[in-house]
Amino acid sequence: MTPGAIVSKAIEIGLDIIAVTDHNSAGNVLAVQEAGKREGLNVIGGMEICSEEEVHLLAYFEKNKDLFNMEEIVQNNLPGINNAEAFGDQVFLDSKNKILGISEKLLFGATTLNIDRIIEIVHQNSGMIIAAHVDREVFSIISQLGYIPERMDLDGIELIKPNSGHLFEFPVISCSDAHYVEDIGKRVTGFRLEKPVTKEILMAMKGEYGRSIITYS
Repeated sequence: MTPGAIVSKAIEIGLDIIAVTDHNSAGNVLAVQEAGKREGLNVIGGMEICSEEEVHLLAYFEKNKDLFNMEEIVQNNLPGINNAEAFGDQVFLDSKNKILGISEKLLFGATTLNIDRIIEIVHQNSGMIIAAHVDREVFSIISQLGYIPERMDLDGIELIKPNSGHLFEFPVISCSDAHYVEDIGKRVTGFRLEKPVTKEILMAMKGEYGRSIITYS
């Protein structure tokens, strides 16, 4: 999953926009964005944040300064040290796949931030927040809480099977959640947008101002 390999695969299968949402880190976002810029691929920066309830939440940001503000908060609330022998090195790369550094944090672990606090901080930093793989049996808001509280200020939810979206009160997207290059694009969402930014995607999810979700596959 090097920046070059990610961008090449995305272009090969005809994607226009991808998002980088590593677990509790934005350390490889810039590298993929730079690789994408060279090849004409739009790359949105984000993170997959694990709450203290072990719920995965996808946070997307239009401006990298907001993303990195969020990353600092997440990192400051992420206990645990990685065991490289057990889990492998967690490397940060540049856009040409050169290793720049290694994270000592246990990035796949849970933060000490609860769901409501994460949502609040993401919105304070002008981000969009989506509950990840809601219809999965692990690390989803349904698996961990049993339901989605009505008061929760989510911008939407992500489903593996988007046809079940009518069961929920939130806008729905479907993503590949790729951890391997061959999984990139195995699920996609088509949008009608004016430009490839999170603000436009959020409008499309809400069906506002002519923007819309046009297809899932």
